[in-house]
Amino acid sequence: MKNIRFYKLLPIAAFAFAFFGCTDLNEDILDESLTGTGQAEVVSGSIAPVYGMLRQVWLHTVNFGLQEVASDEGILPYRGGTDWFDGGKFISVHQHLMTPSNGLVGDAWTYITLTLSRAVLAEERLRIEVEKGNSAAQDPLYEMIAMKAYLNMLALDNWGLVLKKEGSDQTSDVLRGQEAISYIESELLSVVDVIGSDKGPGRLNKNAVSSLLARLYLNAAVYRDPYGTPDFQSADMDKVIQYTDNIINGPNTLSAEYFDLFSDDNHYNPEVIFSLDQRGVLETEHSRWAYWPISGDLIPRPEFPNTRGTDAVAVTPDFFQTWVDAYGNVDPADADARFFKENTIIPEDLQDLTGVNPNNDSDHYYSIEATKFEINRGILRDIIWGPRKDDGGNILTDDAGKVRIYPVINRRSSGADIRYVDHTLKVDFTNEGSLHNAGYRFSKYQFSHTAPNCCSYSSVDLVLVRLGEIYLMRAEAKLRKGDNAGALADINTLRTSRNARPDQTPAALTAIDLDILFRETGFELYWEGFRRNYQIRFGKYEGSWTEKTDTDVYKRLFPIPQKAIDGASSEDGFLVQNQGY
Repeated sequence: MKNIRFYKLLPIAAFAFAFFGCTDLNEDILDESLTGTGQAEVVSGSIAPVYGMLRQVWLHTVNFGLQEVASDEGILPYRGGTDWFDGGKFISVHQHLMTPSNGLVGDAWTYITLTLSRAVLAEERLRIEVEKGNSAAQDPLYEMIAMKAYLNMLALDNWGLVLKKEGSDQTSDVLRGQEAISYIESELLSVVDVIGSDKGPGRLNKNAVSSLLARLYLNAAVYRDPYGTPDFQSADMDKVIQYTDNIINGPNTLSAEYFDLFSDDNHYNPEVIFSLDQRGVLETEHSRWAYWPISGDLIPRPEFPNTRGTDAVAVTPDFFQTWVDAYGNVDPADADARFFKENTIIPEDLQDLTGVNPNNDSDHYYSIEATKFEINRGILRDIIWGPRKDDGGNILTDDAGKVRIYPVINRRSSGADIRYVDHTLKVDFTNEGSLHNAGYRFSKYQFSHTAPNCCSYSSVDLVLVRLGEIYLMRAEAKLRKGDNAGALADINTLRTSRNARPDQTPAALTAIDLDILFRETGFELYWEGFRRNYQIRFGKYEGSWTEKTDTDVYKRLFPIPQKAIDGASSEDGFLVQNQGY
């Protein structure tokens, strides 16, 4: 076991902010349950900065982007030779050629460890309050213990280590392998039977802690030996089944409309177990999981003309092919309600664009109330439709004041040959494959009705744990124990539950194996930051996909940022770089 002072893993400014800047709640209060005076103020003043900073962990250009572009699910080229190069950090992570100086990896480290430091301080303060007899601090104390475990699990996933720290005046132990698993397990077990279950999904509750335990046991084989072939122990799988059973038999239920899970008001969706609370009460909520992949020429909320996409991450052709392989000659949009939901209904007489182009289409539109317009959801392909602006930047409307909906003009990469945004299957690091329109796009999260621009004021919670994942975990544990029938039943329960649009309800499967189960995890959990974790556990991470051929098993873990190692240099050998870097 190696010891290191925790503050030396952080930039000095970040350390100071984490440990001495936690009392300013103006931008970090999460919901009305965290306000109050007296003793309640101490409680909210302790936990709000932790939940607030978790939003930074899951920014598109922090841990969320790191998980997506490292996998076979998402790719981010240097768009048109002008956008999203950012020092090559997205390209190198996608190719598994990142170094200890990679900015995407470094930002994930900074915000995970910074949030962890806040949780340590919050736990410390709340213990004092409990000892003083403040009963209102007891359950928040349990939340912070669970939050430390959650953040350490993110660190274990990314770097193969956890940072054990019980107080701000203590040194941290850097744990790996079974020691790391045992520490996280002990933290979660210490609260799972006592933490409250009556809080909303914006706060850690009993089912959230049970979910984290199930994740821990399911991944334990990888955590013990991150570079070898996982040895899935029967005892671990039994515990996965135990905790997922408890959740599935509880109050949460599967959502009939899949995309309701990722829409305004999803805070109240009974499938959601744990989420980042974004119910329009802050000025720091973000729409980045929604706007990041969609076209920068698309205006998703015409009532707010400054809303737009940013033409970043696209669907790899390889991930799209998994849907094609599953459904054969049937378009996945027709076969599976999780793949696509049509919200932009184009009148039949406008659908044929033969001979129509941006130079002659002034009358080729339909009209709709601004607040009623919704972009399509799921995987966006081909030509897209949306509002259009005049030369003065005003949304075009008809005589009744309704918004005109046209094929969207590709102004970002058309050049002199002006044309429509036409999302192509081809996307890669070539000049053609890097154009702004290249690649199918993720449109899983609704562009919120409260978002006045590309980035902020979303009322859509960012979902971190939900019941669909619980069914997948139980199915996997059963399958790894040889219970194929039980695994198939769980997968079919999940598939057929998405029945709000009957014609697109996924049909029940007739058989299952590990490859089919892996495919199903992609269909259910895409664009939620899970794919890299699942690829590693299913032995797929050393495979080849678009622009990625590296097969080095040491790339299963990211490099520890050089700035962290440099910051710990006075404690020689306490923070050791991961193998392969």
